Amino acid sequence: MNAFVKGNPDLCMGCRTCMVACVVSHTGRHIFELDPDDYTFNPKLHMVKTRAISVPVQCKHCENPACMAACPQKCIHMEDGTVFIDTENCIGCKACMEACPVGAIDMAPVSGVYQPDGKERYVANKCDLCREQSGGPACIRVCPTEALKLVSYEEIADTAQERRLAAAKANADGSLGAAAQAK
Repeated sequence: MNAFVKGNPDLCMGCRTCMVACVVSHTGRHIFELDPDDYTFNPKLHMVKTRAISVPVQCKHCENPACMAACPQKCIHMEDGTVFIDTENCIGCKACMEACPVGAIDMAPVSGVYQPDGKERYVANKCDLCREQSGGPACIRVCPTEALKLVSYEEIADTAQERRLAAAKANADGSLGAAAQAK
C-alpha cells in the first residue's frame, strides 16, 4: 500500500502554512524571494475550510489510480508508490481531475508558457509527496499544530486491526449483555 499525507481536522487551524511550504518546496526559492508579479502560487494541495472544519486535501496515491486510467496521454505514472504527473506531456484535458475520487487534482497555469491560440497553458497539478525533496513532504515539516502526518501501510493495517478488535469486543459484550437480560 502506498503512503500518503493525512490531515487531522481536529488539529488543523486552517493557517495554510502547508500550502506555502508546498510552493516553496517545489520552486526551490524562499517565499519572500518570489516576485508576486512574475509568479503564480500553485500549491499541490487544497485547503478545505468551513466554520466547522479545516483540513488540507491531498492526493492519496491510490493503489489503482483512477486519474492514471483516465489520462488519454498516459502522463500519469506510479514510481515507488507515488503517483506522478508528467506535466511536459499533459494536454490539460482535465480527465484526471474529473476521475480523482478525493478531488486532489486541479489545473495550474504553466508560468510564461502559452498555447498556440495565445492562452496560458494549464496542466494537471497534485501532491507528489515532495519526492524530489530531502526530508519528506514539506507540508508535514512546517505544520504548526502537527495536523499532518505521513501514513504508511503498516499504520493503516494496525489501525484496521485495532478497529476490528474493538468491534469484535463490542459485539461480544453486547451479545453477553443481551443473553444476561434474557435470563
